[in-house]
Formats: sequence, structure tokens, C-alpha cells
Amino acid sequence: MALLRFEKVSFAYPDAARRALDEVSFSMEEGEYLVVCGESGCGKTTLLRQAKPELTPAGARGGTVYYREQPLSEVPELTSAMEIGYVQQNPDNQIVTDYVWHELAFGLENMALPTHMIQRKVSEMASFFGMEEWFRKKTSELSGGQKQMLNLASIMAMNPKLLILDEPTSMLDPLAARNLLDTVARINRELGVAVLLCEHRLEDVFQRADRVLLMKQGGILADDTPENLTFALQRDPAASRIYLGLPGAARIFGELQKEGICPKGKKLPLSIRDARRILRELELPFENVEAENGMLLPGSGVEKGTYIERMQSTSTGATGGAKVSHREKKEAPALEASELWFRYEEKGKDVLRGLSLFLERGEFLALLGGNGAGKSTLLRILCGLRKPLRGKVKKDKSLRLAMLPQSPQALFTYDSVWEDLLDAARQGGQGDATDRAKAMAAKLELTDKLTSHPFDLSGGELQRAAIGKLLLQDADILLLDEPTKGLDAYLKQELAAILKKLTAEGITMLMVTHDLEFAASYADRCALLFDGRITSEEEPHAFFTGNRFYTTTAGLIAEGYIPGAITCGEVIAGCEAAYSRKT
Repeated sequence: MALLRFEKVSFAYPDAARRALDEVSFSMEEGEYLVVCGESGCGKTTLLRQAKPELTPAGARGGTVYYREQPLSEVPELTSAMEIGYVQQNPDNQIVTDYVWHELAFGLENMALPTHMIQRKVSEMASFFGMEEWFRKKTSELSGGQKQMLNLASIMAMNPKLLILDEPTSMLDPLAARNLLDTVARINRELGVAVLLCEHRLEDVFQRADRVLLMKQGGILADDTPENLTFALQRDPAASRIYLGLPGAARIFGELQKEGICPKGKKLPLSIRDARRILRELELPFENVEAENGMLLPGSGVEKGTYIERMQSTSTGATGGAKVSHREKKEAPALEASELWFRYEEKGKDVLRGLSLFLERGEFLALLGGNGAGKSTLLRILCGLRKPLRGKVKKDKSLRLAMLPQSPQALFTYDSVWEDLLDAARQGGQGDATDRAKAMAAKLELTDKLTSHPFDLSGGELQRAAIGKLLLQDADILLLDEPTKGLDAYLKQELAAILKKLTAEGITMLMVTHDLEFAASYADRCALLFDGRITSEEEPHAFFTGNRFYTTTAGLIAEGYIPGAITCGEVIAGCEAAYSRKT
């Protein structure tokens, strides 16, 4: 008996031009780990919400969803609440109480369980999730990763049979995301809870999933194992643009198979371990292999510059040539912060501790750091929404500044996407506002969403609309808080092309991001915010090389073989160069 079954389920939002779901049919068994993936706006979130009656959106629906072969509409509310758990994208949207211990107990209290049973279940969940140190903390004091872990623990306390997660790592830093996905895998493996997961970060989930549902335009394009789906997309990348978001190991060796460097038909690796094993078996004559414990030694490829220059000229997505610092040119920066100190409460903890940062004119700077490090706080100070306790922010008064907040809903004031884009185009004041708004909507693939209310959009669509509204304002300095959140790999490339064109025109950008691959591929400089200050800031190759956790998949695969390579394109180019020497 299937645990969950969709039978020709269709769904259309009010006034929508097309269906969000179009006769979707699939089933999943008890204890199965099923990943739903696809391009932004293909219907993933809509599909997941059909399996949780309390979150099903308003609209026209056809077909039937079954839970344990009973129509979901006939399942008792208490059964649905207890046995079908749902974790949303934004950790703050699900927390309803002030303290961690109370949040764990909240669902159990609503189930009217005896006090002793509530205490036992809360203790068990706190121990399983390692919450002892922050068990009595206020929920407002938690990092994003801790909040999402708390949401997961609160659901697990009710002993669900099906756990649904809608892009649960989209707002988490790389370490917190990995911890959360590891915990989900433990829940599936050790407790036998079925997992239905929607995620853009395929690197980690493909290694754990039993099956993958690939969606396209509201339908199921493929239903297969991660290995088989990866192999099929490698043979036909045009079938779905999520090919660009497949695990880096699979993309690298898929391309090497096409070039004849790696034997065709060989199983594509999904993990870094398997990728390094295959790389070792190829026995290619790599040069500049001068590294010890992951750290480049003097005289290695990065320091000489020859290797990286070659990679930048041959690989897709690599950053351009190094820029000359404004300090060397003795030019005033576009934006500069000096010795910033900040705390939210008079006797609270310092969030920023003497932080200094500069932005060159026309530079694209990526700011990384863990959840709760103070990245978003810094952006608010730079744009004037917050005042530092000490320190100064300097900006040329002639330069216009605009900011993309972490919650894009804050940017929308009208009842349709079109009205918001048109208003932004009018504020920009360059060219015909209507033409500019239409062009931006087409570029961001929002043409069929122009009549929709902004809050009816999916997470990725809302993010695209917010980015479009910001870009239409023609600002000279852009502060972007997680601009790639909710975007598929193809749309990230499209966004990168727009941003790089703007920097070439002299626009200055500071991007806060957890997307290491995006920062490595497109930023001019990367900086790490830790303990209230900038602890490291360098060109991407120097920044990521030698790191164990704050680095890219490509960098970990290439370590010891192709020093300094941090993108898939650079690893492929390095293998091609070695193969040409061999032959």
C-alpha cells in the first residue's frame, strides 16, 4: 500500500494563464526518500502543498491525492496534522512561540497529550537534535540553521509518517544546510520516516535519495533513480535545464566522457569521493601539483598565474582578470565602511565589532559567512536603515543606492507584478518605462506572471520579480541579500550575465550569499564575515583554494591535481590540458 499517491492531480491558481500542475501522477512508499526537482516555477511547491491540506492554496483543482489509499480530503484533521509534517523555506515563518522548549512542546500541547508524555517527547527530540545547549534560549536568539532545525524537531516530536520539506536549506549557510540535510537523512534511515523533499541544492540530496521526480511546466518529465536521471540528462542536456544544477562531479565527468577523456558508459559519480577516485584512475599528467595539506605552496599554479590565466581564458563561468585595487589607483571607493560597531540591544551581544569594508567602483563583491554572522545587518547599515553605534559609512552623494532585502515581499506594494515593475521602471527614468518593464519581465521569464499578485508567486518567481524591480531603478550601487535564493542553475547564469554587464558599465555591487558556486564563478572579490568583522577578503581563487568547508565541489575534486581550480569549467579545462599532454 502506497503511503502517498497522486492520481491525475491538476491545479490552477485564480486568473492564471496555465495550470501550475497538469495531471500529475506518482506514488511513494513508506520509508522512501523522494526528491522533487525542476526549473524555477515548474510547480514543485504547488505539488508539495497538495499533500498538506492545511497549506493547500486556493484555486481550481482536479484529480485526487491519496494518503494510505484514503482520499486526503477525507483524512481526519488530527491524523493529517500529526502524520504529515511540513517544513517551509523560511525558518521564521513556522516558529510561533518565544522559547525553544515551548516550540518543541507546542504541537504536542495542541494534541492534548498528558504532561508527562509531552515532557518525554520534548526531551527525546532535544537530545536527538543536539539542542541541550540552546534548549532554554529565546527563539529570536537562534541562528537561521538552529531555527530550521527547531522547526524540524517540532514536527518530529509529533511522530510523523511523512516528512515534506520545501527547499529547507534556501536560507541557510553551507554548513547549516549540510547539517540539516544530514539530519533529514538520519530521520529517513534510522526512523523510517518517508521524505518528500524539494531542493535546488542537488549536490547533497542526490546521494541520499531513492528516487527523483523531475518536473517541467507542471508535469512529471522523469521518475527515476538519481544515477539513471543524471546519466539521461548528461546524454540529453536540453531535456531539462536542471542539467546545469546537477552535482558538480556528474557534470565534470559527463563532459569528460563527451570529450573522450573518460570512458563512455562509465557510471557518473555523484559524490566528491567517487569523483576523485575516477580522476585518480585516469592517470593524467597534471602539472603544478605542489600542495601540502590542501594549502598551495610558493611556486604553485595560482601564485605563478599561468594556470589560472589559462583557466580564465578557456572555461565557462570563471571570473575575469584581476582588478587593480582603488588603493593602488588612489581613487575614492564607491562605498566604504570604517570601524563599524553595532548591537541590537544596549546590553546585548555585539553583532559587528570594528568591521571595515570597501567597495570599488564597478566591483562585484561577494560577502559570505554563517547564519547570524551579521551580513544582513551590515547591508541595513550600509543603506542607512540602521545606524552603527560607532564607525562611519562613506558614499559619494551623487551615487544612487538600492537594496534587495532578504525577504523580497517587502519590495512589493501593488496588486500585480506588472504594476510593481512599471513603477520601478518609472523611478529609473531612463527610456520608455513600459518597454523597459516588458523587457525585464521577458529577461527574467515573468511575462506570463505579470497579472499575478506578487504574493501568489513561487519563491523563485518572487525572487526574480524583486530582482527585476531593483534593476529597473538604475541605481549606481546595488546591495543584494541572497539574490540567487530560489533560482535554478539556468536562471542563476542569466542573473550573473545581467550583473556582470552592469559592473562592466560601472555599477557597484555587494552581494550577501550562501551560494559558494555562484560567488566562485562570478564575483571579483570574496570576503568572509566572522565574529563581527571581515576576517578574509581575496580574489575568488585565492579565497576558496585550500578551504575544507567554505569551498566549492569543483575545488574539492581538483585538490592535489589541479591547484587553484574552483569551478567545474576550470576542472574540465585542466583535465583537457593534461589529456592533450598525455596524447
